[in-house]
Amino acid sequence: MFHSDRGSNYACYDFQNLLTEIGIEASMSRSGCCYDNAVMESFFHSLKVEFVHHEKFATRQQAKDAIFEGIEVFYNRQRIHSSIGYKTPIAFAEEFMIVE
Repeated sequence: MFHSDRGSNYACYDFQNLLTEIGIEASMSRSGCCYDNAVMESFFHSLKVEFVHHEKFATRQQAKDAIFEGIEVFYNRQRIHSSIGYKTPIAFAEEFMIVE
C-alpha cells in the first residue's frame, strides 16, 4: 500500500497507473484533512528539523547516509516518543515480539 496526500504528483494518471502496474494499492488522505496522515506528517517534520534543515550536504549520498543514520540510529533506537508511552520505537515494538 502507498499512502499519500492528494498532491498532483501522487494523484496524476501516470503515477496511479504505475502503482497499479506493480501491484501496489493507492491510499490517499481525504481532501483538506491533515489529520488523516498526522503520524507521517509529524515524522517528516521531525526528520526535516532534526536531520536536514541545519545541514549542508555536498552530495546526495551524504544526505542519504545522514538521514538513514538519523532514522535507524537515533529516531528508532534513542529518541523517546510520547505517543508510545515515552519509549523508543524499537523498545515499543519489542514488547509485541514473540520469541520462541
